[in-house]
Formats: sequence, structure tokens, C-alpha cells
Amino acid sequence: MELEEHDTDTLQLEALEAEQEAIAAEAVAEAARARARAARLRRRAATAERTPAVSPPNDPLEPAPTPEPPPELDKPSELDMPPKLDVLPELDVLPELDKPSAIEPVPKAPPRRRRRRILVTAAALVLIAALGTSGYLTWHHRNTSTEADRTAEFAAAAEQGVVALTSLDFNQADQDVRRVLDLSTGAFRSDFESRATDFTTVIEQSKVATAGRVTAAAVESMTEDSAVVLVAATSQVTNSAGAQQEPRTWRLSVTVTREGDQLKMSKVEFVP
Repeated sequence: MELEEHDTDTLQLEALEAEQEAIAAEAVAEAARARARAARLRRRAATAERTPAVSPPNDPLEPAPTPEPPPELDKPSELDMPPKLDVLPELDVLPELDKPSAIEPVPKAPPRRRRRRILVTAAALVLIAALGTSGYLTWHHRNTSTEADRTAEFAAAAEQGVVALTSLDFNQADQDVRRVLDLSTGAFRSDFESRATDFTTVIEQSKVATAGRVTAAAVESMTEDSAVVLVAATSQVTNSAGAQQEPRTWRLSVTVTREGDQLKMSKVEFVP
């Protein structure tokens, strides 16, 4: 009987100890749960500080809350500031290629290439100048040659007309008068033709024979189709009045005009 009581006490003591151990274990578990909960709450609090809270929609029956002034942008918080570097990077240690200058110098051509360019440019200028000079000389020579040819042509026509006027023979008076008319045009031809018969009669009756020769001729003025030519001439006169090859001197101003492809005398004046 005593043994049974002893066993009962032992069992009750062990149960009590087990109960205390369970209580202790629950306390430890509860403390662990509390610590875990506290950690979660701290993390949520930190997240709430960094994330602005979204306010619920206002009740239309309640007055709108006064908006808080925005945070000053000029004074950023320490959280928004980038981390400070204790040591700034040394700019001097960067390679030179990483620091290009604002104005890149224009690369200069090698001296030999510059000299070649200068020589080529100078040669081109000399060639252009030579071509221009050659063209001008050609044009001037052509104009000069044309003008000289025209001058000689007008002078020759005037000389031929004066020789015809100062070379007459009573034995062939009609032919000589016709030759003068063929070399004349305009007012002079009309005037000479109107007196051709009387002129021929005087030559035949006076038995005039003259041989004219031009000693000088010069163009005084000239256009493309006409010119005024000064002519100096002499003639040897023989007639029935007793003249025997007497020299006569003539100074004439002859206007020569182009008629078709011929140059003819259009005006003849004696110059004193």
C-alpha cells in the first residue's frame, strides 16, 4: 500500500516537472514568436517611412483635408542624397586621349605638299594669264589685220580712180571717160556723166594727152563701207596749145564708198 502511494507521488512530481518544462518551452516559443513579430513590425515601419502613404478617397460628406505643403526641393533629405565619396578620383591620372581640347587644331599639310599645291596654283594662274593674253593678242591681231586690209583696200580704190582721172588720151577719149564712170558712184558719177560729152569734145579738140601717177595716199577716216582718202598725184600734160609733157601736181580728197563687192569714188574734191 505504501508502494502505491510512493508511486503516485512520484508520478505527480514528474507530471508537475513536465508541466513546468512545457510552460518553459511555451515561453521560449512565445518569446521567439514575439521577436519575429517585432522584426516584421520594424521592417514594415521602415518601409512605411520610405514609401509615402496613399490616403483613402475622401468622403464627399467630409471636408477635404488641407493639403500639406510639398517638401522643399532645395533641401533634399539625406536618404535622397548620393553616397559621398571619401576620395575623389584623380583627374590627372586620366589618359590624355580622354580629355580632348575644345578646339582641335587643323592639321597642317606637310611642307612638301604645300609647296606642290603652291606650284600647281601658280602654274594654273600663269596658264590662265597666258591663255587670256594669247586670246587678246589673237583678237587684237585679227582686228588690226582686218583694219589694215580695209585701209589698204580703200587707199587702192582711191589711187585707181585718181589715175583714171589724170590719165586721158584724145585718141581714145571715149574709153577713158567710160573708165572714169565705171570707177565712180553716187553724186560724183551723176555729175561727171552729165558732162561726159562736153569733156570728151574738149579733150579731142585740144589733143590732150596726160599720164597720171599717184605719189602718196593716206586714209583720213574710215568705216566698214566708206573712207576719205587724201591723194597726192602728178601728171605729164601734152596738148595743142604747146604744152609738152608739162608736170602738173594734184592734191585731191577722194571719198570711196562700197557698192556691192566694189569700191568706187563717190566724191572728189581738189585740196589747195
